[in-house]
Amino acid sequence: MVDSRIQQAIADGKVPPGITAEFLSESRDRASIIGIVFVTALTFIVVVTRLISRSLIVRRIGIDDVLAAVSLALLICFVGLSIELINLGSGRHFAYIEYVLDVPTVLRTQVLDFVAHIIYTTALLLCRISGLAFYYRVCGLHNNFLIAIKVVFGILVAGFLPQIFLLIFHCKPVTGYWPYGWEPVAPRYTCLQWGVVYSVNSSVSLLCDLLLFGIPIAMLRSLEMSRKRKIQLAGILLPGIAVIAISIARLVLVILGQWETDESWSYDPMLGVEASEIGATLIALSVPGAKPLFDKVFFKKDDSQTSGASHYGRKTSSFRSRGTALSNLRFQTNSQHSILGSQEDEGPKYAPETSATVGSRHNNDGDGIYVQVDFDIKEARVNTNTTPSLNSR
Repeated sequence: MVDSRIQQAIADGKVPPGITAEFLSESRDRASIIGIVFVTALTFIVVVTRLISRSLIVRRIGIDDVLAAVSLALLICFVGLSIELINLGSGRHFAYIEYVLDVPTVLRTQVLDFVAHIIYTTALLLCRISGLAFYYRVCGLHNNFLIAIKVVFGILVAGFLPQIFLLIFHCKPVTGYWPYGWEPVAPRYTCLQWGVVYSVNSSVSLLCDLLLFGIPIAMLRSLEMSRKRKIQLAGILLPGIAVIAISIARLVLVILGQWETDESWSYDPMLGVEASEIGATLIALSVPGAKPLFDKVFFKKDDSQTSGASHYGRKTSSFRSRGTALSNLRFQTNSQHSILGSQEDEGPKYAPETSATVGSRHNNDGDGIYVQVDFDIKEARVNTNTTPSLNSR
């Protein structure tokens, strides 16, 4: 059935003769809203699972968990605005926006888009900083990685500033409008093209994702373990690669949205991709933190297998570990940052489930997210002449 607003616009002579009611009625709104809601629901489940796992099993809430929770709240706000924009008609054919929607509605969609993308940009920054905080926890004993993480943090902040300034100051004088040119308010403003601003922001965002999710790749290359164990660990640390593909898709949709004649037709998919970008980033960074609860519920592992909190900081020995802090992994280096010492033997193949911890001055460096992965930590010999030690429980 044809929308009454379309029929009225045609009756009033606002629609040119070559544009049909069927064309104006075309819509991808429903599919876009379903996709956005699905991604948001999945993200909510994963992040909440992470927070429950961290608070009840690991019993440690870090700054990365707090930032993830704030990012989730911003995602929900962004999704609410996206659905409102879709319902108002922002993702319909451009002819629908120009000839069917009234000017106040068009201006309202522009303001909502302005606010939504400030929230979107801020949410992505917080997601990424949350990821860096997690990596910082994981690499707490490896100086080279810590330096790299600090450099990436600086780049993320440096990239965020032009992104947010381009959004805020896209017009002179400053406004939330982004006039198409045919609205009565258009002569009051001198504005940058929507596509130029969003293309620059999307390019910066893609660069940030490449840097952020390049860190776990470098970590895996440096870990001292078999190929099979690395593949298992990669399944936990590398889902973020999908985020890079999503960032590329957003850049393509932004380019289509600016330089195609029917510029608004790609807007609905772009909102879906943007919600997916935030959601996928949160999911990728929450999988390690959520896994202890997943293991406890589905694999019926008890607290001694899934939680490092009750044992963390206690004197323990290291044999084969299925539940361990990632900060306790050994990197392929002979530096003093290896917490397992320099002399080591292969541990028993079927040894008790234990947690490896750092003694002495490194006690507080590794209070990390405990990740359930099946890999071998080699048994370390106790060396009383070195500062780091592994003592019996």
